[in-house]
Amino acid sequence: MIKKFFIVLLVTVLFIIMMASFYNIIVWVIDNKKTNDLIVDIKENVYSEEENKDNSVKSKIDFNKLFEINEETVGWIEIENTNVNYPIVKHKNNSYYLSHSFDNSYNDAGWVFLDYRNSLNDLYQNNLIYAHGRIDGSMFGSLKNLFNEEYFNSKNHEVYIYTPIYDYVFEVFSFYKIETTNDYTRVNFDSDEDYLDFIKMLKDRSVNDFKVDVLADDKIITLSTCFNNREKLVMHAKLKKDKK
Repeated sequence: MIKKFFIVLLVTVLFIIMMASFYNIIVWVIDNKKTNDLIVDIKENVYSEEENKDNSVKSKIDFNKLFEINEETVGWIEIENTNVNYPIVKHKNNSYYLSHSFDNSYNDAGWVFLDYRNSLNDLYQNNLIYAHGRIDGSMFGSLKNLFNEEYFNSKNHEVYIYTPIYDYVFEVFSFYKIETTNDYTRVNFDSDEDYLDFIKMLKDRSVNDFKVDVLADDKIITLSTCFNNREKLVMHAKLKKDKK
């Protein structure tokens, strides 16, 4: 009788686990479709490309239309050879956009967001941007694909950020994965020496030597996402050029 009870209990537990997993998969698929549909809609209405005099291509963003969808829009981020090409938002905390989409609907896919302590129109020494590392490659998920020799040997290691006021170009100087820590999330420093020690720590972690000097008066961005359940993927880039 006792043996039969435990068999029934085991089967019941396994069934509950199976149904919970099935539910999570359904939720992920629904959230993923909503996110992809929103991305397509945003790009069709606010994003375009124009050719410069030197034949290079520049992205053009209609921020007024973005503000109509989400007044917390602060910029747009683009990284070539990845899927990263999204508006950036900012809330009063760093938790809201972990579970809300650009249109403020609840969505576990979240969105790309700036640290609440930072401003893209008045850069700090370290400026942090977060997003989930989705397995379908959306948000910051495609950054995982950059762990390859082709990327490291290429000449383009730049991150482009546009705001209603500035067009920024940042040059990557460090890229790595690390067990979850917050030691790279500092935004201000006590002295030039303190800041340069911080930069050295970031460069020492990098899986590739990008041969980029970062000086005491340089400003950097930090992109942070999940690599897996216990590790973060982190990219750091220094301000190379800005134009109003």
